[in-house]
Amino acid sequence: MSDVAPPDPPQVRVSVGVTGHRQAHHGYAANRAQVEAVMADIMDVITEASKTAPLLLAPESPAPIRLHTLLVDGTDQVAAHLAIKRDWEVINPLPFGRNLNLAINALPENASDARALLTGGPAEDTATNRRAAEIRAISEQAHIFELADQDEKISALFLAKLDAPDDFAKAQDFEQESARRAALAGQILIEQSDLIIAVWDGKSTANVGGTGYTVAKALDLGSPVIWVDPQSPEDWTILYSSESLAVQSQHSDVQDRSETLVQIVRNIVCPEDIPEAGLSAFLDEKWHDKSARLTHAFRRVEAMFDGGGNPFRKLVQRYEKPDEVASGSGAQLLNVTKSLPFSDPELPEKIDNMAMQNFAWADGISSRLSDHYRGGMIVNFILSAFAIVGGILYLPLVSPEQKWIFALFEFLLLLGIVIITFRGQKYRWHGRWFETRRVAEYFRHSPLLLILGAARAPGQWLRGTETSWPEWYVRQSLRTIGLPRAKITAPYLRSTLSALLECHVVQQRDYHSDKSKRLKAVHHNLDRLSEFLFGLAVLSVAIYLVLKGASAMNLIDSGIVLKLSKTFTVLGVFFPTFGAAVAGIRYFGDFERFASISEVTAEMLDAIYSRASLLLEAPDSALDYGRVTALVHAADEVVTSEIENWQAVFGGKNITVPV
Repeated sequence: MSDVAPPDPPQVRVSVGVTGHRQAHHGYAANRAQVEAVMADIMDVITEASKTAPLLLAPESPAPIRLHTLLVDGTDQVAAHLAIKRDWEVINPLPFGRNLNLAINALPENASDARALLTGGPAEDTATNRRAAEIRAISEQAHIFELADQDEKISALFLAKLDAPDDFAKAQDFEQESARRAALAGQILIEQSDLIIAVWDGKSTANVGGTGYTVAKALDLGSPVIWVDPQSPEDWTILYSSESLAVQSQHSDVQDRSETLVQIVRNIVCPEDIPEAGLSAFLDEKWHDKSARLTHAFRRVEAMFDGGGNPFRKLVQRYEKPDEVASGSGAQLLNVTKSLPFSDPELPEKIDNMAMQNFAWADGISSRLSDHYRGGMIVNFILSAFAIVGGILYLPLVSPEQKWIFALFEFLLLLGIVIITFRGQKYRWHGRWFETRRVAEYFRHSPLLLILGAARAPGQWLRGTETSWPEWYVRQSLRTIGLPRAKITAPYLRSTLSALLECHVVQQRDYHSDKSKRLKAVHHNLDRLSEFLFGLAVLSVAIYLVLKGASAMNLIDSGIVLKLSKTFTVLGVFFPTFGAAVAGIRYFGDFERFASISEVTAEMLDAIYSRASLLLEAPDSALDYGRVTALVHAADEVVTSEIENWQAVFGGKNITVPV
């Protein structure tokens, strides 16, 4: 044991996304003052609920609330001003690079003004300049994440549209491409937010990148949406699923809605289903630099039966300390992060502190708990077999008066089983292993998501059968990092895609491929040993019966058979007992099913490898954010799938006496 401190806990916060109609929308324009007043009231409720919610982690108050919005005129800019007044952090995931985004959203009426804005200069039109100044004013107080990888293409389409204002085809080309970019930024907004405020007339969800589209997407991804209809903003309501869009909204009393919103916010800060003890235990765990030899029983079984060489090779694992990961297993990825063009200079340190160190901490603790839990069960199976055989071993060896020695031996072994089982249940080896392994696997892949500003949406997190604190802890840790102050370009994407292959996909694919082969061998060899012991049991009984029959026919001395009968009794118990113990170990370990899980995981990762390798061959113009992020999310989904399958196998196998 060493004095290694856990990583710093995350800053607990609430993240809000806002989407809504532009200023030119007739319904919004007609009721702008009422909409703004309602939005202010909603934001006040969120602010107060965040401040008064109990906290599971220090400090005593949550971090500032974050507002994510695309900075379009109308709803987005109103929300940004309201957030700034309330000391919220304003985060702008922009569909384009900063200059192009300003030029498009300043709504210039001619190509000359557009070109001036694209180069950072002023427009000639006063109204256009005013709109541009409004965007600049907010941008100076906001945290900007720019999707600039397709700026050259979008700029050309934008200028072509303005150069030929009567050309419908050119206008349509620009609208379609810009809408697709807005949808990508909207996806980021949803993934980075705990709930969404949407000012929307409720009429259509078909316009890609539009408010209705974003609302439908948010609901599909499990994010609650506060829907404010600009025609009657005071009757705002809360939506929880896409199915709610198909029915007439039932407006409730304002007080009821406010109380529901308070509960939503409080549940973000301090979920009701999180026992504080589980989270505290994770942060208060004692760090051990390496595994304990006495707990290696499960891994020793693997080593003895995987056919991979010396079955008695050293199995001691040295756990990578949190403060070592930056110069160890995480060095390659951190170096990639530091070298990204137009990247956030603070991002590598944040990833190290909040993601990699948390991974190392959870991975080391989980590995040790795994040894305790699985090793403990293997020892229980072995002790149980020895206890049964030891209890009758006196028969051929000593007189009945000395049976107490063997009974004491049996009692001590049974007592050992009780102690192991008691400690395993008292210290929750099984439950804590499950929880900490979930934490570790979420953090393992998270740096690549963080680099791209991507995240798991609210409804995409797994839920444990007993507690969801691992998901909450990881989510809040990643929220602490949030969107980087980065400008996404084709070289940025290419470096990230290369890192996906080198630092994650290839390593995990090869690991699972090798693991699948090893576990198949373990299952096969344990199966053969169990069958062999069963065969010996049949053979020993058969030999005794043959000898007994031979003595009955006076072919051999009956005294010899009588003398050997106790030995054969022991053998008749020994072989099936140890055969059953081996079968029990094989059943408990579920090596075959774990091999299948790893085989499927390796195949899925290999498919991602092929897709990513192909995309790396594409020119910069085809290497866009959407394609790269889809691959990173796909790799993340493989992690989720593996966790689900792994939990399904071991979920009901709590440590217990082997009877």
